[in-house]
Amino acid sequence: MMDAESIRQKSTLALIPSENYSSMAVRLALASSFTNKYAEGYPYFWENGERSMQKNGRYYRGQANTNALERLAIERALKLFTPNPQAYHANVQPLSGSPANLAVLHAFLKPGDTFLGLSLDYGGHLTHGHHVNMTGASYRAVSYRLNVDYELDYDEIRELARLHSPKLIICGATAYPLQIDFQRLGEIAKEAGALLVADIAHICGLCVTGHHPHPFPHADIVTTTTHKMLRGPRAGLILCKKELGPAIDQAVFPGLQGGPHMNTVAAMAIAFREAMSGEYKQYAGQIVRNAKTLAEHLQAEGFRLMGGRTENHLLLLDIVHSDNGLAAKDGHWLSFRWERAGIIANKNAVPGDKKPWYPSGIRLGTPAVTTLGMKEAEMRQIGDWIVRATQGADNDAELEQIRKEIATMMERFAPGQFV
Repeated sequence: MMDAESIRQKSTLALIPSENYSSMAVRLALASSFTNKYAEGYPYFWENGERSMQKNGRYYRGQANTNALERLAIERALKLFTPNPQAYHANVQPLSGSPANLAVLHAFLKPGDTFLGLSLDYGGHLTHGHHVNMTGASYRAVSYRLNVDYELDYDEIRELARLHSPKLIICGATAYPLQIDFQRLGEIAKEAGALLVADIAHICGLCVTGHHPHPFPHADIVTTTTHKMLRGPRAGLILCKKELGPAIDQAVFPGLQGGPHMNTVAAMAIAFREAMSGEYKQYAGQIVRNAKTLAEHLQAEGFRLMGGRTENHLLLLDIVHSDNGLAAKDGHWLSFRWERAGIIANKNAVPGDKKPWYPSGIRLGTPAVTTLGMKEAEMRQIGDWIVRATQGADNDAELEQIRKEIATMMERFAPGQFV
């Protein structure tokens, strides 16, 4: 099965925005002997608002190497993500992005307290307060939406904050193709007396390389995953102003989790170091150029883009209302047919959808194909394949032909440290 998955990844186009390829160094760390070690607790104590790294806060013995490793991961996270490492704290133990978000809410809210988050129907995330998620079931979640131009409605967010007096405002998205004004959101949160939490799981690589506005110093807390654009292991990360650090740590352990996965922490430390390189900065810029090229090409062919453009790594197609013979009955069916052609994308809701399993949209992203070295010319070719796979979605022979063409192109890009 592992061989079969490797073959699939080497022969198809990974266009799901939240997927990427981790380096061989990251994967070797995940398979290292650190996976055998329990390390409940932290490699430091909090004393008078400061981390004392000379003291061991673990519950088990044999922690010399795990302590050094976690301290290194924290040091690199702070250097990569914060404007002043001395003024911030990083917790590298969350098992993924959802536990990281839940830990933040657990740290600063009591059951029934109010917070604001972007509606899932408008590009938000389950952990931003959707009613089927613990964040919506345990707290009073008030959702804000996008305006008619598919842009964040900052005036509405300000009005909701005034009306509901939330203790916390979460910003960030999973299907929002435009830039986020963290400074403006910080002002809104300050006016409301609320903490601002920026979930940058999708855009963290753009934020740390200057290709998207950075949430700090406007946000009080930042959460992210490390396996999307960062090309690290499947894990979560919380960064915050240092005075909030003790509450965050307490919420992660013992509040939500037991021992951290130290092999994952090792892989995170490697990914942080890789993201500090000049090569990574060039990579992040190419992600945006590729996304814009793909968006412009598809739009010119007749696809309807939510927001009319992209300013980051992803684009959201409204395939039900596209033109020029490119409309389909729903994103569920079309993404299934695309997969037959070797085009791997995901169905996605757009505003107004009533059936989440059969939504009107498909979400595309360029982080993975950019990791392989693809540039603007390949994006135009991918756009042509998407058009053909959509217009010929009922034609199995056409889809099989596209799959062969994609597999041939992938032979030029798949070899290397990432696949």
